[in-house]
Amino acid sequence: MSARLLRLYPAEFRRAFGDEIAEAYREATEGAGRLTRLREGCDIVAHALRLRLRVGSAHRGGRLLAAAAPFALAAMGARAAFLLASTLNNAYVTGRPDVEGPIGHALVGCNLLTLIGVVVALGGRFALGARCAFAAVAGTSACLIAVSLPGALDMPLEHAAYLVPPLLIAALPLMCPADLRPSRRVGSAAGLVALLMWAPLSVVILALLDAGGLGMIELWRFAVPVVAALALAGRAAVSGVRTAGQFVLAVAPFLVLGHFSGVVGEANAVPCLVLLTATGLAVRLWRRRTPGTTGHA
Repeated sequence: MSARLLRLYPAEFRRAFGDEIAEAYREATEGAGRLTRLREGCDIVAHALRLRLRVGSAHRGGRLLAAAAPFALAAMGARAAFLLASTLNNAYVTGRPDVEGPIGHALVGCNLLTLIGVVVALGGRFALGARCAFAAVAGTSACLIAVSLPGALDMPLEHAAYLVPPLLIAALPLMCPADLRPSRRVGSAAGLVALLMWAPLSVVILALLDAGGLGMIELWRFAVPVVAALALAGRAAVSGVRTAGQFVLAVAPFLVLGHFSGVVGEANAVPCLVLLTATGLAVRLWRRRTPGTTGHA
């Protein structure tokens, strides 16, 4: 194992566990290919970074990230489904695609890959799905930069304010400590494949129903994927939110990505906050009155 990788760890941790980490890395990569060595190296870098930032499983920050990670994924999935449904709906109504050129098709592909990554992560393959979703969100940002490059050069702060928050939300699940990741929701490969088939099909149905003239189009087109993603995250995700800080970090991705999707704005921001606060209070009261659900992170 490279000494440079070990030096990424804090000195005290390196002295106590450096030999064990090096031996585990040697066993995992002995006779392995370049891809396996790269993956193991990335895992070590991520682990060392979590320790230096004090967001490991033994730290309050790590427990905070673990509680918020499923909700960040759910918000990313809802936004991706919303954008895909909007694109399909416009194509259905106007009779022509809403995307043109390689960049437009790349944006659609990135949104689809984000949705797939979220489903895989919430379905149980957390690390693989979270990495896939982050790569897709990063690809989306790259496409948007390519589209608006002149404006980005003229107004860098404004464009950074638009592009950075989604990237930070996508990075949040990657910082979740490995031993605090959500438990596997779908045990079999067949179940996961069924979910991966169901998610794009639901987006198509959402887009076609939207063309039927149902009211409050933008809001319910975003709300339906939110509910579906939260259902996939499951009761364990909700029960993991125990403190005010965890609740704020769990709610923020929905508000931020809802704003960037054009769903949450000045007209409905206050009602959304009131509804989310009431939901948080209701969950807190339920936890206090239900035996076995109390606890502190």
